[in-house]
Order: sequence, then C-alpha cells, then structure tokens
Amino acid sequence: MSENDNNFGIIATSVPKDRSAFQALKKGLCRKCPNCGKGRIFRKYVTVNDECANCGEELSHIRADDIPPYFTITIVGHIVVPGVMWSEQAWSPSLLTHVAIWPALTLALTMAILPYVKGGVLSVLWAHRMFEDEKRFQPDKH
Repeated sequence: MSENDNNFGIIATSVPKDRSAFQALKKGLCRKCPNCGKGRIFRKYVTVNDECANCGEELSHIRADDIPPYFTITIVGHIVVPGVMWSEQAWSPSLLTHVAIWPALTLALTMAILPYVKGGVLSVLWAHRMFEDEKRFQPDKH
C-alpha cells in the first residue's frame, strides 16, 4: 500500500457557520443586509446590491425570482378582499366607487409591501445558503 492510499478521505474543507433564518428574516424585513443588519440590501426599489457596503457580504448571487410577488399578492389579497366585502355590506357603495378605490389601493399596497417581502425572502435564502451557483461555479468545458 502506498503512502497516498492512507489519505484518500482527507479533504480540507471548512464547515460553514450556522445562520439563523429568523434573525436573517428580521434583518431582511427591514431591508438590511442579512449578515450585519446595517448595510442596505437594495440599491434601487428592488434591485439587489452586489455586496453590502458595511460588511462586504456578497448579495448579488441570491435570486428570489417569483417568491416575493407571490407572497405580496397573498398579503395584499388578504387585506383588500375583506375590505371590499366589508364596505359592500356596511355602505353598499356604487360600482364606480369600488372601481375608483380598490384598484388604486391594491396597487399602492403592492408597491409598498413588495420591497419588504423581497428583503425577507432574500435574507432567508441567504441564511439557508440557497444561492444561484451557476454563475459562481462554472463547470469544466471539454
């Protein structure tokens, strides 16, 4: 048996430190960096920063895709639909009043809630290390 046969199972890897999804969620809902909680996670409305300005944590490789809009629609729907039903039962406003109020309120709530939901989703994905690895680890081309 050669000397190299004895070392076949030793690989120098470090075990990643556990990340609290709850702590990351709290930071993300405030639109802050999931790592330090101080830097901003977005540079524009919902455009993710490449990295945290405070701690340097890479953020651009985290992709939330359709999860934030889905959660936002669910939240807004649970606010608007009961409002429509309650106002119809309480006052019976005209159809024109409904058309004037509810689409505008739905749009305003959606635009207001989306960045907070996206920050929370990105932070939970960061905590669970669910990254877009295709860009970071290119396969060998033969």
